[in-house]
Amino acid sequence: MVHIVVVGNEKGGSGKSTTCMHVATALARMGHRVGALDLDLRQQSFARYIENRRAFAAKAGLTLPTPDLRDLPEADPDRLAPGENPYDQRLAGALAQLEGQCDFIVIDCPGSHTRLSQIAHSLADTLITPLNDSFIDFDLLARTDPGTGKIKGPSIYAEMVWQARQMRAQAGVKPIDWIVLRNRLGAQQMHNKRKVGQALSDLSRRIGFRVAPGFSERVIFRELFPRGLTLLDLRDVGVENLNLSNIAARQELRDLMKTLDLPGVTVDL
Repeated sequence: MVHIVVVGNEKGGSGKSTTCMHVATALARMGHRVGALDLDLRQQSFARYIENRRAFAAKAGLTLPTPDLRDLPEADPDRLAPGENPYDQRLAGALAQLEGQCDFIVIDCPGSHTRLSQIAHSLADTLITPLNDSFIDFDLLARTDPGTGKIKGPSIYAEMVWQARQMRAQAGVKPIDWIVLRNRLGAQQMHNKRKVGQALSDLSRRIGFRVAPGFSERVIFRELFPRGLTLLDLRDVGVENLNLSNIAARQELRDLMKTLDLPGVTVDL
């Protein structure tokens, strides 16, 4: 059966689309059939990333492993059941197009709470939540006491994930494997990183997620997007001598893919 990987966070700027593209492309490079959906119908960053990749590869005469991007079909009013949300039908239609053709479907969610995002989370076999390494973003997961720093309880996004888990349990399907990705780690502010890391470790035991190191803050990620490239494509486009930053970034991606521990995937990048 197809394995659905959802990348979600209700705040923008956490690196969701970069994470989607690198995970999807890594899977494609390892020989897996990968579908892609972008549920941010306004910004479409993940979709534009893939479109940039197709355009660059065609212009350069390259064959680059690329996920199969599909648009959400328009809802058919005549086929809507009474009370059915049209977005449910649109997402179901897109998944139906990909399920028989793909090993994995990678879904990028918008940086806000929407019906599409809510349903996608309930469909996730693996959920990746990229998080900027700060207490501003940590607040998305949990409320803390400003004086003591102790966790008071789950916050809005964590509650939505809990609801998605309940829906899956009621349907009798396997639980979500939830990974919180510490993205955009800086080289400085070691004290703050330790505090955020400890808070995430404490919270992970309370609400059930795994913590994984993500991508450090690097200029290379901003340079790759216009051509639709990932860290794994650099040698394909003639970059033979990778600098230390690029090598470290590729290792971060390898570590992420190993941590995800996706079914049937042997990481060889």
